[in-house]
Amino acid sequence: MPIGRTILFVTVMTLGLAGLHLYVYLRVTRTLPFADPKTLKVVFSCLFALLWLSFPLERLVPTSVSTPLLWISYSWLGSLILLVSAYVGSDLFRLLLHGVSPALPVDNDRRTWLFRVADVAALGVGTSLSGFSLFQGVRKPIVRNVQVTLDKWPQSLLGFRIVQLTDVHIGPMLRKDWLADIVKRVLALSPDLIVITGDLVDGSVQQLRHHVAPLADLRAPHGVFFVTGNHEYYSGVDAWLAEVTRLGIRVLRNEHVTLSAPSGTQPGPEPTGFDLVGVDDFHAHMFPGHGADLTKALAGRDDRRPAVLLAHQPAAVLEAAERGIDLQLSGHTHAGQIWPWGYLVRLQQPYVFGLHRLRSTQIYVSAGTGYWGPPMRLGSQSEITLITLSPQQKP
Repeated sequence: MPIGRTILFVTVMTLGLAGLHLYVYLRVTRTLPFADPKTLKVVFSCLFALLWLSFPLERLVPTSVSTPLLWISYSWLGSLILLVSAYVGSDLFRLLLHGVSPALPVDNDRRTWLFRVADVAALGVGTSLSGFSLFQGVRKPIVRNVQVTLDKWPQSLLGFRIVQLTDVHIGPMLRKDWLADIVKRVLALSPDLIVITGDLVDGSVQQLRHHVAPLADLRAPHGVFFVTGNHEYYSGVDAWLAEVTRLGIRVLRNEHVTLSAPSGTQPGPEPTGFDLVGVDDFHAHMFPGHGADLTKALAGRDDRRPAVLLAHQPAAVLEAAERGIDLQLSGHTHAGQIWPWGYLVRLQQPYVFGLHRLRSTQIYVSAGTGYWGPPMRLGSQSEITLITLSPQQKP
């Protein structure tokens, strides 16, 4: 990332985190008047410092030291988001009560009591949701079955099964044993094809080679394929492309491969296979030698065959729909991961979760197999996606 963008990002992040901590600190001191403000100030200052340091800690400190600290800091980040949301709800209640109180028989003492109840409720709700979100976040991913029908899908590939993994985020918090279990569950599904649509890692090859080793066990009749996500570019993308290839996984970089129907299929007037297309991450152009190029990826293909596009970010569907892609598989959003974060994601991405259609193109956006940052989920669920493809039934 260019130095100017890095400085801007760090500045905005620091100011934003400081503002959120100050807001929650002020609200908690008002909610708990018996608590010592100096003690709370020290606690919030330490949590802010630990959270700010979590980014360099993740890459510069041995995992035996960084992992426990990251569990604390990232869990606090998720709790901070939920506490801010709860207290904003309390503030909206205050504004509403101020607006309607002239028409209600509510005296100042009663109003003060209602405000105190709203603040205590906000603290209780925020804390309870934090605990529930942590429970949801560390649960095993579900297997989500998605049925997709495509107009051009060949009858010879009726019931073709693709397993999609995305946003796995192997790093300081998700490790080898967790990934080995994911691989075992994927193989038990007996898919025809396995795809990994980016954000596989958070850390360097040197740090994580041992922890991604279970990926070498992935097998499928039509292969295992990978495209980059934005986090690969933060973790040494070229080294990771070499490592993924070494593990026996085919990397697609602005290219396509034709996957044929099973041998013995009777040839007909129409192609019997499909094209699997892969592009670099949507923002990869910021790194020399990288960048999504769908034109290059589609060059020379027979457009009578259906095309399935692997693109980490859902935003790629805008061009995919113009180019006649039949199905796009994406991740990146984590389905918001922690409510209400998904509403902010919608400002950047056209779709946040699930199966959608844009003109003749369908897109499935996975909620992600792992998590990033807080080991928490609220309003979303980690998934291993099993996509079953069938041709559109003609009338």
